[in-house]
Amino acid sequence: MIDFPHKPPKGYSYEQTQFKRNIVAIWIRNHAKFDYNGGTPVKSIWGFYDTKSKSYYAPINSSKQGDKVDIKSTTPYSAMQLNLNPLEAAFI
Repeated sequence: MIDFPHKPPKGYSYEQTQFKRNIVAIWIRNHAKFDYNGGTPVKSIWGFYDTKSKSYYAPINSSKQGDKVDIKSTTPYSAMQLNLNPLEAAFI
């Protein structure tokens, strides 16, 4: 599918699925064992990738694409952007 620039953190992997005709959903899978789901891996939406414009988008939720993001401002865990006030940003 796409050449994703992030490397998965230890214990995680990425999965790509077709979301719309030109949009790929990128999922992050946690391989830790959880009792509530019988030990199967848990996945969360990382973000979306538009194959036509070659752009990444933050998720609003797993079924809704949000705003365009710069891949340099994303983390291996999510494309969602932090909404920090200036004081909070000073500590990061």
